[in-house]
Amino acid sequence: MKRTKYTEEQIIGILTEHEAGAKCADLCRKHGMSEGTFYAWKAKFGGMTVSDAKRLKALEDENSRLKKIVADLTLDREMLQDVIRRKL
Repeated sequence: MKRTKYTEEQIIGILTEHEAGAKCADLCRKHGMSEGTFYAWKAKFGGMTVSDAKRLKALEDENSRLKKIVADLTLDREMLQDVIRRKL
């Protein structure tokens, strides 16, 4: 199945349709996605508003960026410590 990028608004909209009574299989067929994707979204975004989902996405992006910075700084620190050890 072709991978499609859905926005937070689209995901919340699909989950809202399900909460309103639409069947999972019908929604998946209508939007061209697997039931596994639907249930993964439901686990991650269930009960959220669009603003909550956007905030979650922003926090995940920031967390990823900060992890990369920590990894880079850790590598720099290890390299500098290695240089110091060689000089002593």
